[in-house]
Amino acid sequence: MENREKLELIKNIFAEQAMGTVGSRIYATLKRAIVQLILSPGYELSEADVAKMFGVSRQPVREAFIKLAEVGLLDIRPQRGTYVRMISRKDVENVRFMREAIEVALVRKAAELQPEALIKELRKIVALQELAWKHEDNAEFLRLDELFHSTIAEGIECDLGWRLVMDMKAQMDRVRYLSLDEATPISALIEQHKVIVDVIEVGNAHAAQGHMEIHLREILKSLPQIQKNNKQLFCD
Repeated sequence: MENREKLELIKNIFAEQAMGTVGSRIYATLKRAIVQLILSPGYELSEADVAKMFGVSRQPVREAFIKLAEVGLLDIRPQRGTYVRMISRKDVENVRFMREAIEVALVRKAAELQPEALIKELRKIVALQELAWKHEDNAEFLRLDELFHSTIAEGIECDLGWRLVMDMKAQMDRVRYLSLDEATPISALIEQHKVIVDVIEVGNAHAAQGHMEIHLREILKSLPQIQKNNKQLFCD
C-alpha cells in the first residue's frame, strides 16, 4: 500500500471518530490503523507529520503516542524516532492468557444470571456475523466479533472487565487481522459463538466457561504458522 493510500485511509478513520477530545480521537485512529495493519510493524511515525495530517498541534499527538506505547503498539526511541512496534509472539500468548482469565469469569457470571436482554442481543450479533461471513466482509466480522464479547461484559454490568481486555489485546488483534484467512474458519467461530449463547441461556456456567476457553484458544493453533508466514512482522 502506497503512503498516499495509507494517509487517506487514516484520515477517513479520523473523520469517523466523532466523540472525545482531539487526543483521544488521534489515539483511536492510530490504534485502529496499526491494528488493521494499515500502518505495519516497523513503520516510522513523526509527531510533526501526524500533527500536520490532522491539522492539530503536536501536544495531542504526543499524548496519543505515549498511550499507544503503553498498550504495546509503538516504540518511542529518544533521539532516534517513533516506530510501530513489531509483533511479539510471546506478548500475544501472554495477552491471550490474561484475556481468557477475564472473559471466562464474565461468561460464567452471564450464565449464572441468564439475562434475557443479553441473550437476545447476542443472537442478533451472531446473525449479523453470518451475514458478514456470507458477504466475505472480514473487517465487519471482526468488528462484530469484538461487539459479541463486549456485549457479554455490558450485559452483566461489568464494563470494567471489557475495558481491561481492550487495554491489553492490541497485539493479539493485529495477529487476528493478519491471519483471518489462514486461521480458524469464520464459520467455526460463528458456531462457537452460538454454543456460548446457548449455554448462557440454559444457565450452564461450567459449560459456558469451557466453551469460552476453547474459543479463545483458537489463535494458539495457528500462531506458529502465522509467524512463519510473516517473519518480517515479528520480533521474536
